[in-house]
Amino acid sequence: MIVASPSKRSFAAVALVVLATVAAAAAGALASGSAPDFYAALAKPMWAPPAAAFGPVWSILYVLMAVAAWLVIRAVGWAEARPAIALYGAQLVCNGLWTWLFFRWRQGGAALADILLLIALLLLTVRSFRRRRPLAAALLLPYLAWVSFAAALTYAVWRRNPGLL
Repeated sequence: MIVASPSKRSFAAVALVVLATVAAAAAGALASGSAPDFYAALAKPMWAPPAAAFGPVWSILYVLMAVAAWLVIRAVGWAEARPAIALYGAQLVCNGLWTWLFFRWRQGGAALADILLLIALLLLTVRSFRRRRPLAAALLLPYLAWVSFAAALTYAVWRRNPGLL
């Protein structure tokens, strides 16, 4: 029986995390093909960012997220990191689902419920990462801040657009 060396297992674990993060980003991108036009048509609060802000912000956040997960795996190894990475994966699912709910399926209430679950999972992920590698938890804080802002924006837009969402 051939057993992979620890460095190969770590590489595989990191590759899995990166692929999962890219998959969440791709799922969101896939669902947001008509997002700029739909977003422009929505009644939004004054504090809503322009549509052009979302792509660059999310690109940075996805890099920070993947680096954070990598730091956890690197710090404690795959076996010890597995519970934290499971939480990371769960929040990625909610992350990817939100765009489908809001932009593709136009389900504002479901999108709000999803993003609130995302915040809860993200808080658990930050706590779990902090126990293993504090820097990794710190790298998730901008993501937590943006998702919290996005939750408030989701609620505000949903309430202002009852016929569209």
